[in-house]
Amino acid sequence: MRTAYREHLDDFSHDLIIMRDIVHTIMTKASEALLESELQPAEESLSLRDDLDEVRTRCEERAVLLLALENPMAKDLRQVVSSIYIVEDLYRMGRLAQHVASAARRRHPESVLPADCIGYFEELYRLVTDMSKKLREILVTPDPDTALRMASEDDAVDDINHYLLSYLTQREWKASVREAVETAQMTRYYERFADHCVAVAGRIIYLSTGLAPEEYMAKLSEEERDKEFESRMAELERQFRR
Repeated sequence: MRTAYREHLDDFSHDLIIMRDIVHTIMTKASEALLESELQPAEESLSLRDDLDEVRTRCEERAVLLLALENPMAKDLRQVVSSIYIVEDLYRMGRLAQHVASAARRRHPESVLPADCIGYFEELYRLVTDMSKKLREILVTPDPDTALRMASEDDAVDDINHYLLSYLTQREWKASVREAVETAQMTRYYERFADHCVAVAGRIIYLSTGLAPEEYMAKLSEEERDKEFESRMAELERQFRR
């Protein structure tokens, strides 16, 4: 019975990786459509909706099966519950990326963005796809330290988002009101995509350590302080034993 349960749990974990791969492709195609004002990648991004829904449904069914099959042990229960949350975060990431694709398709052959904002969105695209790649790494091999470092990339996304929202309300903004509204929407989609990446990373930290990200950071800080204290004591001991 436990062997079958373990196999179902492994299949669930594999589906999360498949779902991440679909989401990554959706965002890649959507960003290409946005930045290059091309129709084909927008259509390709939107065509993956059924694939995304299919994997989400399969994951939900697996979760019900795993919870109903037998009373899971604490660690297994933690994995199932964390995976349920991860599924929803990944699904929202896919839908956010498809909002970008929809805007690019709607405005084709015109650009959604004014020319002077393209560079900022190229950087947003680079940041969120890097975060998505790291998600795959920690889904394959859970690593709380790698997961924790994703917060710094999210901060960079937040900085660009805040700058753009400030810029489009200033007198220096020369584009139309429509472009201001759509630029605000697009940067918000990328910012929320990054937030969900961090949320998934937080689930991985909890899955690996049993601690919330804030608790894990506090634990690392305490361990670092202990190491510094031990180092100072060792240095004092060397000095006074001469």
